[in-house]
Amino acid sequence: MSHLTNLQSRMKAGEVEAVLVSSEINQRYLTGLNYTDGYVLVLPEAAYLLADFRYIEVARATAGSAGIEVVMPEGGMLPCVAGLLEKHAVRHLAYEEETVSCALRIRFAETFPGVELMTGASRLIDSLRLVKDADEIAFMTQAQDDAFAHILNFITPERTELEVALELEFYMRAHGSEGTAFETIAVSGANSSKPHGVPGDRKLTPNAFFTMDFGARRNGYCADMTRTVVLGKADDEMKRLYGTVLEAQTRAIESLHVGMPCCDADKVARDIIDNAGYKGCFGHSLGHGVGLYIHESPRLAASSPREITLQPGHVVTVEPGIYIAGKYGCRIEDMITILPDGTVHDFTQSPKQLIEL
Repeated sequence: MSHLTNLQSRMKAGEVEAVLVSSEINQRYLTGLNYTDGYVLVLPEAAYLLADFRYIEVARATAGSAGIEVVMPEGGMLPCVAGLLEKHAVRHLAYEEETVSCALRIRFAETFPGVELMTGASRLIDSLRLVKDADEIAFMTQAQDDAFAHILNFITPERTELEVALELEFYMRAHGSEGTAFETIAVSGANSSKPHGVPGDRKLTPNAFFTMDFGARRNGYCADMTRTVVLGKADDEMKRLYGTVLEAQTRAIESLHVGMPCCDADKVARDIIDNAGYKGCFGHSLGHGVGLYIHESPRLAASSPREITLQPGHVVTVEPGIYIAGKYGCRIEDMITILPDGTVHDFTQSPKQLIEL
């Protein structure tokens, strides 16, 4: 079944009359078309993609072949939606409560006066996107490229954080990425104590941690990995800190299994870090889901309810870190999926032993 037919099946089961999709990510998820400034209207037995002249040719070739009726409105997008709602006698319309602005909802109410607007479309589509199929997993596997191996040969004491970040981004684009999955992080020395530090026009700090967090995007799907290296030599405390992070990540990945509460995965890594004397230095969650968005459900976090468990098709990051304010920080991140047979697969094959350059 396609993503669209999966949604229609859920709509039938939940007696949802119609869903109006306005977010670009969910439109791409349902239709395969990457475009802006349009709408997708889904009914249990029909689907419409509204696009203007800029996208109509590719829309007909992409979505039209998937059984979606492609429409180029002549009198405006929302009046066209209104006409389709009237054609199908729709009285209740679900919209994406997570992404629709207050202003847009007002426009919906003004343009569809005889239709009751309902929340819930975001929750409905998100529940489908939570479980990745074989094609989605393949796209994310392709997005994990060899940029790390390349950048190790690029790094020198004369490079700046910004130069390294830009080289990572250029390399990923040159080797098939349609763009970065998020803003590249490349932070050295004291700047590495900030988990989401911003690369600056400063030379790399010698004999200190250098953390790089980056990801490519293929067919809309994101990759996410982090590696920490040392430019020069690591002292004994740096080696101990790095070893603690690596042990926390390794043990956490080994613990993952179908049915495991997501909060328990966080606890495996957190206990190792806390017991090593770094309590309070691991201030973010262990990981997050990845897909068309870089941050999706489920979350491997202490705050995740116990009923949220790992299931086949989930894709998550495992990224423990230790950060000592004003001094340095270290994070190691892999992207993991649970395959249909319950096997745990690690997308990220780049080496994780401490590298001194």
